[in-house]
Amino acid sequence: MEVIGIILSLFLLMFFAYKGFSVILFAPIFALLAASLSGLSIMPAYTELFMAKGVVYIKSFFPVFLLGAVFGKLMEDTGLAKGIAHAIIQGLGKERAILSVVLAGCVLTYGGVSLFVVVFAVYPFASALFKEANIPKRLLPATIALGAFTATMDSFPGTPQIQNLIPTNFFGTNIYAAPILGLFGGLSIITLGIMWLEHRRKSAAIAGEGYGNHTLNETEIKEDTTFPSWKLSILPLIAVLVVNFIMNNLFVWDPNMLEPFKAMKLPLTASEVKNVISIWSLIIALVTGILLVIVLGYKNLKTTSGLAKSLNAGAIGSLLAILNTASEVGYGNVIASLPGFHAISTALMNIKVGGSPLVSEAVTVNVLAGVTGSASGGMSIALDLMSKDWLSWANSIGMSPEILHRVASMASGGMDTLPHNGAVITLLAVCGMTHKDSYGDIFVLTVLKSVMVFVVILLHTLTGIL
Repeated sequence: MEVIGIILSLFLLMFFAYKGFSVILFAPIFALLAASLSGLSIMPAYTELFMAKGVVYIKSFFPVFLLGAVFGKLMEDTGLAKGIAHAIIQGLGKERAILSVVLAGCVLTYGGVSLFVVVFAVYPFASALFKEANIPKRLLPATIALGAFTATMDSFPGTPQIQNLIPTNFFGTNIYAAPILGLFGGLSIITLGIMWLEHRRKSAAIAGEGYGNHTLNETEIKEDTTFPSWKLSILPLIAVLVVNFIMNNLFVWDPNMLEPFKAMKLPLTASEVKNVISIWSLIIALVTGILLVIVLGYKNLKTTSGLAKSLNAGAIGSLLAILNTASEVGYGNVIASLPGFHAISTALMNIKVGGSPLVSEAVTVNVLAGVTGSASGGMSIALDLMSKDWLSWANSIGMSPEILHRVASMASGGMDTLPHNGAVITLLAVCGMTHKDSYGDIFVLTVLKSVMVFVVILLHTLTGIL
């Protein structure tokens, strides 16, 4: 009965998420449904378990969500993000339309701009370019997704996206973990993804299919529209990357910084400085980027929304993102406390392909990311529940935690893009397309990302490289 309750709860969460209901409201409802079917008292399960675990997650990552959202909103409202996207797409032209859209998404996300902002910044130019090149618009969502939702989200070393930051808190690594494998995996995904989309474009051209007649969210860019110089626009992105690198790799952090706070017996103090260096570094990097965006784009802000409105909108937007993920983390911990989950976790830990925890980790993170429809949410649940076991297993065989970090990060970006994923739903809405129109090609990328994790594991197993 306990296992049936868990499966029913998971199915209902996926179904309601796909229908557009907020997980902030329904994650605790379905978690408590599973708890009640397993004989746990509902109110303690909610206040002492669900809420407690959600609060721990917010404590660890809210500053990054907050500053990342503000940085992205300012890049959007100042026009700097559009300046970069416009320069790349116009520079490469319609002959390389798919490559240019993918590259624009990669540059923005690797520079720290949130995935959602990238969708809004890239879409107007990408749709105009696809129309000019007579490429079917149904391929546009997958093209944007390849640039924004894949390699620069979770594979490339140093990416400041939250999916690359979360593992540092569990494994004591930094965001540059396993750089060779990350580059190999990320470049392979982009290369194969572009090959697939080009194949689809050529097949459509042979069949006589063009851009199509569309009416939803069609954009027209006036020829006299001016955008900020890409040379200035890209400076905040470079600043985030450079400051982040310096604070992670060159700055010497005092290992005793936490001792006064431990003496205060604060309930959520990190155990070691190394576990929070990556978070601290990214906070400093994002603050630097925000200040630079304000300096470079202040004139544009005065003619659009204004500084106060942009800052407020970014801050408010971050609340929805962090609460969504924290609710999913709370949900996962309620499920993990149930007797029926012990059989599931034992089965996952018994996946010993290759004699290491990597396949177990990849499968677990991938499945939970798919169930929750969230890369960060699924990975957070998995690492919160099983990272200590995986790390202990890795230590027993002399395996570096860096590969655990990279596999977890890449696996989170695998099955997360199922139809109920919020980013997928937003992307399709912005592009004016439906799941029926465009999800098939997005799913090909989903499968590609999922498979590439296991290719990276195989490469590490055969060569030992990181």
